[in-house]
Amino acid sequence: MYPGKLSIPSMKAHVSADEWEARVHLAACYRLVALYGMSSMIANHISVVVPGEQDSFLINAYGLLYEEMNASSLIKVNGAGEILHKTDFEYGVSRAGFVIHSAIHRARPDAACIIHTHTWAGMAVAAMQCGLLPLTQTAMRFAKVGYHDYEGPAEDLEEQKRIVRDLGDADLLVMRNHGMLVTGASIGEAFFNIHRLELACKAQVAALATEVVLPSADIVAKTNHMYQPNVRRPYGVLEWPALMRQLDRIDPSYRD
Repeated sequence: MYPGKLSIPSMKAHVSADEWEARVHLAACYRLVALYGMSSMIANHISVVVPGEQDSFLINAYGLLYEEMNASSLIKVNGAGEILHKTDFEYGVSRAGFVIHSAIHRARPDAACIIHTHTWAGMAVAAMQCGLLPLTQTAMRFAKVGYHDYEGPAEDLEEQKRIVRDLGDADLLVMRNHGMLVTGASIGEAFFNIHRLELACKAQVAALATEVVLPSADIVAKTNHMYQPNVRRPYGVLEWPALMRQLDRIDPSYRD
């Protein structure tokens, strides 16, 4: 163990092979969100449905930095908020993380992975009346966007139905005055979505410092169509193995 690193007992022998693989990939996603500058200390959450289990998902231990996350530190929780499996430390699950993620996983079986962030660019766009604009090719990937009005910290179970309603069948929810949320059919797809969204938000904040040029609605629709996974290639499939190789070169302890 390196100085300053947590000693977390391995859970590999206590979970199925499929769950362990999901844990490794989810831990990688946390590390990558940190590496690409999208984390917020211990706040925010990324979750993935446990393979073969309809009502349980993995999420971060509330108290660890994203750069500290590994496969064994993730907590398994069900739709009722009961902790099903975690390693022997004092951290639990963020209430807001449970409220948001459990609602979407329950309502959207296609949303295997959910990423919620509070980046400066994402928060800025979430506070704009115009929302996310199709200013760039990257932004046009998100022609279908859900918007959810701010109701305070998301700790009230009553808010779940409105979060689900406002997301609809989109894979992006702009949480007004709050942050951003994306879904994906896989962890790689969800990371692809949040990375592209972050670039789009940064470009929008920069561009709105002056006059902007908006493409026509026809061009936006054409571009969005070209970026659909059934038209060219699934989101994140090529990128994800390369990203995991990047992590392995930097610090492979996310696999522990």
